[in-house]
Amino acid sequence: MILHLLYIVAFTVLAVLAIANLIRNLITLGIDSQRPYGTGKGSSTPAPTSVPHPEFLDASGRVINEPLLVMRSMTVEDAREHLDSLYESSPGPTNVNRTEPRDDS
Repeated sequence: MILHLLYIVAFTVLAVLAIANLIRNLITLGIDSQRPYGTGKGSSTPAPTSVPHPEFLDASGRVINEPLLVMRSMTVEDAREHLDSLYESSPGPTNVNRTEPRDDS
């Protein structure tokens, strides 16, 4: 009976500490999100600048201002034809577990 009471007290203390830590972290995060970069007292670090990903740069290092991915819409029939051609061109045994419409005439 004493062990049960000890477990309840211990987990209650841990829960209170966890919730207090959560609230303290949320308050700290809220204060930090309101503070602009580089304007703090004695701040010697410059404001962070955004560096584009290397795939967004051309050969001379300038940012590309063009769409990088252009997709055309396909119908279901086009997609089926494309998948069937891929399946037919793949290596391996042919007509294994393939259901073909039968012509019983």
